[in-house]
Amino acid sequence: MDYAILKDGQIQMLVECKKIGEPLNINHASQLFRYFHVTTARISILTNGQIYKFFTDLDAPNKMDEKPFLELDLLDIDEHAVPELNKLTKTTFDVESIISAAGELKYIGQIKREISAQFATPGDEFLRFFITRVYDGTITARVREQFQPLLEKAISQYTADLVNDRLKSAITGVSASMPIVISAPATAQQALPTETAPDEEEEVRIVTTEEEMEGYFIVKSIIRPVVDSSRIGHRDTQSYFGILLDDNNRKPVCRLHFNRGQKYLGILDQEKKETRYPISNLDDIYGFSEALIDATKRVA
Repeated sequence: MDYAILKDGQIQMLVECKKIGEPLNINHASQLFRYFHVTTARISILTNGQIYKFFTDLDAPNKMDEKPFLELDLLDIDEHAVPELNKLTKTTFDVESIISAAGELKYIGQIKREISAQFATPGDEFLRFFITRVYDGTITARVREQFQPLLEKAISQYTADLVNDRLKSAITGVSASMPIVISAPATAQQALPTETAPDEEEEVRIVTTEEEMEGYFIVKSIIRPVVDSSRIGHRDTQSYFGILLDDNNRKPVCRLHFNRGQKYLGILDQEKKETRYPISNLDDIYGFSEALIDATKRVA
């Protein structure tokens, strides 16, 4: 074992270091597995100086998982990982918070990598999935061969459309492909109706963005110490992205207003009146931790 990071005399994290450029094979991390089992560490890190893989014990208590819940490449930093990594810094160390979100981070990361791999080189099952939805004939080897370049071209065009839509959204503050209803900005408290489930027509027009989901995970990590994570959920509407408890419209914690150039975090008081606070980036949400915890306690 190369490093152990302590807090109040207790080991919190273990770090095993390899040579720069050396592949990070979990089979070469025997020391991590052994020390993780016999120490109080909840997080272990395998790194070659450029790539960092973070592990915990999601699959079995006190036994390090074989797959990381988070990966960081210093030459290609994923901005979605930054808020989670912030919880492991000295000034804001919160190991319990990051572990509570580790399961979601692990599977989201794996799904994203699988999507990326399929988009780059569509596998046979992926190809067959789309053929069965657009082609009525028998799927032969020749049909698969004909559709392979068509799927690759469709993926390329679809990805380009998404990029163009993002650019237009950044310029106008409104999605170019989806109509979004945006309520007037508010800097003072105002009475707002209780969140209601969107109807079928509205659901078609709703687009849940990665930024909204990242905001959700940040809020979830903040309020996790006062409420079980299984109770924390979300509902997206055309006007805002709502975070609530028990999938209950009458238990709103906060609202994310990200459908405009200026982002707002909306926090509701006991009378369900909302105060919207302008934020410049997602990390600003951490500055409202106390208010979010108070809002959670009011509806818990």
